[in-house]
Amino acid sequence: MIESQKVRIDKYLWAVRIYKTRTLAAEACNGGKVKLNNESIKPSKNVEAGDLISLHKDMVHRKFKVLKILEKRLGAALINEYLEDLTDPSEIEKSKNIKQSAFYRQKGLGRPTKRERRLIDKLKNQ
Repeated sequence: MIESQKVRIDKYLWAVRIYKTRTLAAEACNGGKVKLNNESIKPSKNVEAGDLISLHKDMVHRKFKVLKILEKRLGAALINEYLEDLTDPSEIEKSKNIKQSAFYRQKGLGRPTKRERRLIDKLKNQ
């Protein structure tokens, strides 16, 4: 566990397990889904302790505070030492509700049928 003063945002998001790969983290930064201290950033922007990260992932707005800098990926149990979750509890509930709704399809079920697609379109337009 090497700790330094600064690390790239894409590497940090990968190390604290917010994104599964660095490539996904970099794409989120380039797509404007990640903000550092309320500013849109590029994946090469450095993160420091005390910074606030806000991101939009899975139709939910999440907020985190950087406690310590981390370069290498750790086990999920140790992440709480490096990152504080400031996400509003209503957003977390929203995430759970979305996964239970008709909009969410579990992985491996394939494409929706014509009937399912019409139902999804009908729900979206309400």
